[in-house]
Amino acid sequence: MSSLKEIEQEQISLQAVVELTGIFEGIASMKISKIKNQVLQATEFFEDLWGIYTQLRVDGLFRYGRSQKKTDIIDKELFIVVTAEGGFSGDIDQKLINLMLSQYKKEKNEIIVIGHHGAVKLAQKGIAFKKYFKLPDDDQKINVGPIIKEVQKYKETSVFYQQYVSLMFQDVKRIKLSKAVSDQGSKSDKPEDIISDANYIFEPNIYAVVDHLERSMLYIAVSQLILDSKLAQYASRFRAMSASHQMSEESLGEVTLSFNRVKRAIKDERLKEIINGLRKREAGV
Repeated sequence: MSSLKEIEQEQISLQAVVELTGIFEGIASMKISKIKNQVLQATEFFEDLWGIYTQLRVDGLFRYGRSQKKTDIIDKELFIVVTAEGGFSGDIDQKLINLMLSQYKKEKNEIIVIGHHGAVKLAQKGIAFKKYFKLPDDDQKINVGPIIKEVQKYKETSVFYQQYVSLMFQDVKRIKLSKAVSDQGSKSDKPEDIISDANYIFEPNIYAVVDHLERSMLYIAVSQLILDSKLAQYASRFRAMSASHQMSEESLGEVTLSFNRVKRAIKDERLKEIINGLRKREAGV
């Protein structure tokens, strides 16, 4: 049986775990609420851009904002995988990596990793990736400019990301970036004001304006996917911390019960010793 001091130390340690998991659970909950509001604000701005863009483009093709560029396009599909920066996101990063690798072909795809955890996972598997970007710490000022520059070099781009379904369930998804833009735009209402080169002057030309709008919508779409991944990561962390908090509370309850039992047993043993001592003294008299 463990000594009273050992059980007391275990009780103190478990109490610290209960407090820490409770704190992390609360932080994850606040982050979830904050990101949800951020996504709603970005969606409103995107809808305004989409309304203008759909009136100006000459066809239904999405050209990644590069119709005016003369650079050669790499005839490969770029895979962007958005993972956590640290290792506290549970097993969802591993599921995401597995999904991407199940569709990855070295001769047809190149990989860009967002999030240190994903870079480590791929390195462990011996899978080379072109670039790694740190997952933004800030949930509001996300600079995806360098990522968009890479996207524009490739014929097509797919993003593998973590999707927030509910607080207790998160999924892993793949979506073509051009489809992510069009899907987001399909939710917006048609603007009342008609915009065309007949009633507006575009500088330097209408094609350059369309390219600018496509780059802006790419910026928002990639930011949204990163935010969605972060939302799923926080939800996964919340779920993990909730489970850990509950388990640590149960363990603390068991240890506290053991502590009280041992403490009571020691008191009973001392009481027996006192009684036996008194009996021996009385017998000696």
